[in-house]
Amino acid sequence: MAQITAAASAQQVLSFEGQPLIQTHQTPQLALPAHQSLGLRLGWDFARHGLTPPVEHLFATSPLRQGWQAGCATFGRRTLRANAHAQLWLQIRTHAWARGRSFEDIQLTPNFLQQIEATVCPITRQALNNKGSARNERSIDRVRDDAGYAAGNIVMMSLAANQAKAQHNWHSANAVAQSVRQGPIHRIAGLDAQEWQRIAVLCSLVTEMPHEEASQIPMTVLPPNRLRLFNPIQALQALITRQLSKPGWSQRLARIESLLPGDAVRADFNRFIMALAPRVLAVQALHSDLEIRWALENAWTQPLLQKRWARFALQLTANQAEALVQRAAAKGLSTLHVQQHSMPNATDGWALEHKGFRASASKTVMD
Repeated sequence: MAQITAAASAQQVLSFEGQPLIQTHQTPQLALPAHQSLGLRLGWDFARHGLTPPVEHLFATSPLRQGWQAGCATFGRRTLRANAHAQLWLQIRTHAWARGRSFEDIQLTPNFLQQIEATVCPITRQALNNKGSARNERSIDRVRDDAGYAAGNIVMMSLAANQAKAQHNWHSANAVAQSVRQGPIHRIAGLDAQEWQRIAVLCSLVTEMPHEEASQIPMTVLPPNRLRLFNPIQALQALITRQLSKPGWSQRLARIESLLPGDAVRADFNRFIMALAPRVLAVQALHSDLEIRWALENAWTQPLLQKRWARFALQLTANQAEALVQRAAAKGLSTLHVQQHSMPNATDGWALEHKGFRASASKTVMD
């Protein structure tokens, strides 16, 4: 089941997501400095899955090697099956550990990585691969660079898009998009204006901002699975846009309209839908999920649609937008499962207080 996660207000965060994840660890209990303890635990998990750590971490004094050797002695051949998502999980953890990045390992599991699996890059729209073209190689991106590897902050995209995005946030990526659009340079870091706009919109989804600003951002990239949205109006924007991806959208939108506060808001809502629907219905191949998704995203490049959405959205408050998403979900009008988080829980494990890095003085217990 797909997921989106939305931080709806200063108190609540909404998410469209799958089932909760549970994982247990059976590793030695050691109270050690964080870097050493995490390295031991990481090496232990490599051994538990019957895998050898990267060669650059196999020097004699490496905590990762020491944990791996201890695990090999314990497990022998009694190892777990190392599927592709378990291998990716270990790869990301190793990358984070080596660079001092925070990695939240309660929710961020191989199962979680399987749920955010993507076959096509949301930025370049090119098919992803594990081998072959390095440009389209699968990679995991932390959408907010000032946060660590944690549930709700990561998406799968191509290596090319990941490297181009780098440390950009909503405002800087949007500035690049506008610059490329105006020329004379029409590609920066290998990406064109539309691809930079998608990066900017992706970053905006996990960036808490004033309601008025969030109301005027076109949804040129729909939220990837299990990403947390920090602006209620964007959660409503995603919920409404996704209606047209499933049969029965007209009836569902009519029921959503009935939840709106007042005739003026309903009238502007209908004007917005009248601008959105024809552009999607004009697409010939609507049986492909990707074609439908791209048609919905492409519709948001139209100035008329953006203007009508902003006129409608600015008549609502952030709290009203949040309530509408909750009520629509309660009535079964969302095409995805909606989950609500309190704001502290939404960023739990993101290490925002340390800009996404581990605290240097922290201690970790292997349990």
